[in-house]
Amino acid sequence: MIERYTRPTMGKIFEDDFKYSTWLKIEILACEARSLAGEVPEKDLKVIKKKARFDVKRILEIEETTKHDVIAFLSNVAEYVGPESRHIHYGMTSSDILDTTLSYQMKSAGELLLSELVKLKNVLRNQANAYKRTVCIGRSHGIHAEPTTMGLKFALWYEETKRNLKRLKNAVESISVGQISGAVGTFDHLSPEVEKYVCEKMGLTPAPVSTQVIQRDRHAEFLTALALIGATLEKIAIEIRHLQRTEVLEAEEYFSKGQKGSSAMPHKRNPIISERVTGLARLLRGNAMAAIENVALWHERDISHSSVERIIVPDSCIILDYMLGLMIKLVDNLVIYPENMINNLNITRGLVFSQKVLLELVKKGITREEAYKLVQTYAMKVWADKNTSLKEELLNAKDVTKYLSKEEIESIFDDKKMVPNADYIFSRSVDIE
Repeated sequence: MIERYTRPTMGKIFEDDFKYSTWLKIEILACEARSLAGEVPEKDLKVIKKKARFDVKRILEIEETTKHDVIAFLSNVAEYVGPESRHIHYGMTSSDILDTTLSYQMKSAGELLLSELVKLKNVLRNQANAYKRTVCIGRSHGIHAEPTTMGLKFALWYEETKRNLKRLKNAVESISVGQISGAVGTFDHLSPEVEKYVCEKMGLTPAPVSTQVIQRDRHAEFLTALALIGATLEKIAIEIRHLQRTEVLEAEEYFSKGQKGSSAMPHKRNPIISERVTGLARLLRGNAMAAIENVALWHERDISHSSVERIIVPDSCIILDYMLGLMIKLVDNLVIYPENMINNLNITRGLVFSQKVLLELVKKGITREEAYKLVQTYAMKVWADKNTSLKEELLNAKDVTKYLSKEEIESIFDDKKMVPNADYIFSRSVDIE
């Protein structure tokens, strides 16, 4: 019963059965440690290990009277074990099992999230390689800037996901601590060896210093890492939402057979997954802020953090697990439209090459200010007149052709020379080909 979930799903980690199983495991391990020290007779330990059980419904029934979950749990276990239960929870405080269990739950959840992040990283890498040279327009302030590639968008997200992996690994390490140190963390009634034994068996490290609780900066670090991952997923989602706009349509979410986009308009294909991810990211940020608020407690402990954590920890882990599952599938099945990318790039009729013209003029010896003013004059004409292009304007501009030949102007607008350093940028991302 104690070892029931060797590789739980995210939801199971935060169910009562898993929680109470972990409580029981910690209590039995503490008895084992004290037995090794000669404090618990071996025959009593055998009885405890054989008989120790719990019943969730019975615990909740007892808690109606005690108004204390740990006491209700211990009372229920004692009903199964009998007189030998006097050894259980000896010298411990409630938070010894509450906080050690919560750390174990967060560590287990974090490991699941890490495995999902690796999947996302791999999908992003594959897409980056697939669209490495698929040219599209780059945008700043939502306005056409200069050409980039779709592969570089994926590469950017890939690198950010790698950083998120590092952040989450650090956060999992920070939260992977336990305590079995008594009422105010001073080991007054049991040996530190008990804590060391229990934590080692649980795959945790003893908190170097604790009070009645493990300090909440660790939990805040974990939930902040989750919120940052959520922010990255939102970043990807917002880009996809923009690219799916009818006026843009450079990429869109996969629309499955039989899927419906609107109850009123049969033609609709909406970016519903991206919008869902965007909304859920807001919950993660709110929960992270609540975790930061939990860091400051009165003296050696109060319980102002407890009610908050019962919501924000499972919710954040489950939400992010769900978001990662959505995003992995979304990125892997994203529909890309390279032709639309080229069409959109050409909408401004060569304006995206304005900086190249500027720099070529500077090379000819005129000042940057003069060159900027010259190019902007003709760029503004192109913005105003949809029947012309920047190349046409420059070829007919005597104040430009006195510096640049026709061949030089033609070379500036050569589509084959767009994004010449894509390979170099990719080479700096070790795992991208």
